[in-house]
Amino acid sequence: MSSAAAVTDASFEQDVLKSDLPVLIDFWAPWCGPCRMVAPIVDEIATEFEGKIKVFKLNTDENPNVASQYGIRSIPTLMIFKGGQKVDTVVGAVPKTTLSTTISKYL
Repeated sequence: MSSAAAVTDASFEQDVLKSDLPVLIDFWAPWCGPCRMVAPIVDEIATEFEGKIKVFKLNTDENPNVASQYGIRSIPTLMIFKGGQKVDTVVGAVPKTTLSTTISKYL
């Protein structure tokens, strides 16, 4: 069973922008209640779409550069990147079906 790996300001370009697969990023912080609600869903997505997408979590407290670069104002924010470009954004703790449907558009 795979779960979301951590990505940082330092590894963002390599892990996300240069990825050959679409990437889902969960922008979160330890103090954020809704982030804790969405975390298991993100891990389930990582397992379900294994080999088709890469899934990362970015702690916005520890990695403010990427968060501000993409204008993250509320968390959890889930972003999908494909070919180095941001292609979609889902804000808030959404149901798994919403997230699966959104991801499926980019596979």
